[in-house]
Amino acid sequence: MITHEYDVVVVGAGTAGCYAAASLAQDGLDVVVVERKDEAEAGHIACGDALKGADAFPDAIPKSRIEASFTNTGVDHGRFEIPDHDTVLDIPVPGELAVIDRHEFGRRIIDGAESAGAEFHYDTVVQDVRQDGDRVIGVRGIRKGDPVTYAADVTVDAAGALSILQDKADLGGTTFDTNVSYSQFCSAYREIVEVPEPVEWDDALVFKPTQRAAGYLWYFPRTSTTINAGLGFQMTEEPMKLVRDLRADLEARPEFAGAEVRDKLGAALPTRRPYDSAVAPGFVAVGDAAGHVNPTTGGGIAGAAYAGTYAAEAIVGARDDPTEAALWEYNERVMDHFGGRYAGLDVYNVLSTAVDVDDLMGLLASLPGEKLAEALYSGSTSMGLALKLKSAIRSFGYWGTILDFYRTKQLAEELIDRYDAYPSGPEGLSAWQADRDAVMDQVYETTGAEPKY
Repeated sequence: MITHEYDVVVVGAGTAGCYAAASLAQDGLDVVVVERKDEAEAGHIACGDALKGADAFPDAIPKSRIEASFTNTGVDHGRFEIPDHDTVLDIPVPGELAVIDRHEFGRRIIDGAESAGAEFHYDTVVQDVRQDGDRVIGVRGIRKGDPVTYAADVTVDAAGALSILQDKADLGGTTFDTNVSYSQFCSAYREIVEVPEPVEWDDALVFKPTQRAAGYLWYFPRTSTTINAGLGFQMTEEPMKLVRDLRADLEARPEFAGAEVRDKLGAALPTRRPYDSAVAPGFVAVGDAAGHVNPTTGGGIAGAAYAGTYAAEAIVGARDDPTEAALWEYNERVMDHFGGRYAGLDVYNVLSTAVDVDDLMGLLASLPGEKLAEALYSGSTSMGLALKLKSAIRSFGYWGTILDFYRTKQLAEELIDRYDAYPSGPEGLSAWQADRDAVMDQVYETTGAEPKY
């Protein structure tokens, strides 16, 4: 068996893994990225292709390196279709937004990490985690058909949703969040579709509820004629026939007459709050592997880039002895930047499991788009008196649902306040979790939803 020794081994060449590797290499660490795909396919990942926050990416891989993958920078709003209520709701999207060619983006971030000094090992399937007590000391796998071992001071889990590394590692004696189950994830499928004529909505991200299960369809225009079309459903629900159901909706839309499918992929993604702690001795999880995704929109590219960078900077600071306490700064920075906000947004996911879908769609059809946008991206919103009165008239018949939303909104804001008090070290995690969970108990009681965690 071949054994490779590095300061850091990063498992997965996605966004979080590449940004972590680039930052680590720039700081002088010897880092390898192990990727299960071959070199040609690396970076080819199932994704909605929408990138929010493109104007504020970490410098580990400069924006100039990835901009060529931005195929549509003219998108400025969401278009929410609610067929049962004959409504199309335009929702403004704050900040810079781009639709990208995800494979091209993937290749460019790999090139960026390689240019920074990271090494890449393709055709490498990780099968197990190596440990010395609680401490992770590397991984084992198969590289191009041969057994291989990687010995490292720190292992970065960038292997995506429901990562095998977390199944294989014994993390029970650490603070690492093991309260993870399939029910907190979504199954998704997407196709890249070429249409013969430009669509009229090439400046919008189009969303639409599915006819069955707890899910939604999306149509994101890479260009006016190249569309990322996909759908997903929560894994707690009866499974959808994703390929068939997407095909049925495509065939019902006149703009897709004569369309050709260029690419198709499926994936799982988190629709949950970020992990309470994503560190253990010698081990850090980043991106989808740590729940770093907006749980209401599925957007995770920018969060993954920052998570990878923050993890790398914590690893550099802890290189002499990468204990949980030494790596803890990474948890704090994630929670401060986006973790608390995502946890607040997850409260609305909890509510959606207990609200009648028809009532929810009717309510959305009656509310102002700018306020929905505020809720989707900040986790909270407010209305002036005139707007409240106007919305009250339009939403007559949904006042019971509105009351549930109002109470849930208050609890979401209270939860975000708890995340503002995230502990400064692992010794404070248990007390903080108890305080946070008391708010979540109120969420379940108020919404009538089954506990998610």
